[in-house]
Amino acid sequence: MTGEAIPGPDGRPRCPWGLSTEDYVAYHDEEWGRPVHGDDALFERLCLEAFQSGLSWITILRRREGFRKAFSGFRIADVALFTEADRERLLADEGIIRNRAKVDATLANAKLLADWRPGELDALIWSHAPDPATRPAPRTLAEVPAVTDESTALSKALKKRGLRFIGPTTAYALMQACGLVDDHLAGCVARGGN
Repeated sequence: MTGEAIPGPDGRPRCPWGLSTEDYVAYHDEEWGRPVHGDDALFERLCLEAFQSGLSWITILRRREGFRKAFSGFRIADVALFTEADRERLLADEGIIRNRAKVDATLANAKLLADWRPGELDALIWSHAPDPATRPAPRTLAEVPAVTDESTALSKALKKRGLRFIGPTTAYALMQACGLVDDHLAGCVARGGN
């Protein structure tokens, strides 16, 4: 495998990772790299990217509905009201990743974000989107970075505001997943939101 876009079962070229499982095909084609807006939607992505840290994304993707159920659809206002009993419930929930530090960070971040103005999280995250004209389409997977200056700045900005579990690599994964950058490979059917 050269790491270039390759034809899928339908003959259309995709990023190689997007063909590795059936779950990935739909996620790659319909979701990854598409612009995501809204505080609750971005809170969900922040949380899921944090839970993914140290794991493969497929682990999180396959448990996403369990996460949504456990965390009240990632509605910031609802999660901010979670109690110690909710925390214990989450740590026993087999439908999610039961990592104490990640659960605690999610709950702390929700409490913090509940005090932000509507749209403030969205505006902060999207203020770190690089100019697409400065980012040529990667031709191979090797050309896709794990960290950028923008993701480092986003991580610092979120940490400065008190958010937890959002390092530069996690911030870049968020930027990729939420369409702040388009890292679909050149020739990929999903590049540019096609």
